[in-house]
Amino acid sequence: LVIERLCAERGDDFAGLSRMLGRNPAYIQQYVRRGVPKRLKEAERRKLARYFAISESLLGGPAEDSGPGGLVPVKRVAVRASAGPGALIAGEAAKPYFGFDARWLKSLTATAPGRLSIIRVEGDSMAPTLNAGDDILIDPADCAERLRDGIYVLRVDDALIVKRIAIHPVGRQVTVQSDNPAYPDWPDCDMEQMACIGRVIWAGRRIV
Repeated sequence: LVIERLCAERGDDFAGLSRMLGRNPAYIQQYVRRGVPKRLKEAERRKLARYFAISESLLGGPAEDSGPGGLVPVKRVAVRASAGPGALIAGEAAKPYFGFDARWLKSLTATAPGRLSIIRVEGDSMAPTLNAGDDILIDPADCAERLRDGIYVLRVDDALIVKRIAIHPVGRQVTVQSDNPAYPDWPDCDMEQMACIGRVIWAGRRIV
C-alpha cells in the first residue's frame, strides 16, 4: 500500500499516523495489514493526503480533477541525486504518488505535470540549501536554451549530481558549484560533457 511505502521512506510509523487521526495506535496498522476498515473516512483520507502531500486518489479517493483546489500527481523517480561524489543510477521506475495543488504548481512552472519528476537528495555538498533526504522537484524544460544560473540535476558519466551552476558570459562553459564551502567548485566545465536532467524548482524536507 501507498501508506506503508511512504512510512518506510519518510521514517513515519503507523501508530503516529493513527494518533494524528485521533484514532487508537493500531488503527492504521489494521487498515494496512488487515483491511479493517475497508476504506478510510473522507476526512481521514484528506488529512493523510495533505500530510504526505499526495493525491487523495492514491489513498482510495476519487480521481482528482484539474479544477480549483484539485491535486495533480507528479511522479517520484526511484533514484537519488548526489550532493556529493555522485549517485549511481540503478533504475528509474517512476511512481506517481506526490500530489500538488494545480494552481500552485502552475505558479512555479508552465511545464506539464507529466514531465516533472521528484527525486531524493543524498550527500551534504549542497547544504544548507539542500540536505540529504530532501525531495526535489525537477523541471526538464529548464535546460538547453533555457539554461541559466541556478540549481540543476546533471548526469555525469553514470551518476546523477545536484549542483549549482553559474554560466560564463561567453561560450557554453559553466562553473559547477557546491553550496557547502567544504567542497571545491568545478570551474570552466563544458556543458557538452554533461547531460542536463532539469532545474530544481522546489524542495521539501522533513523537520526533525
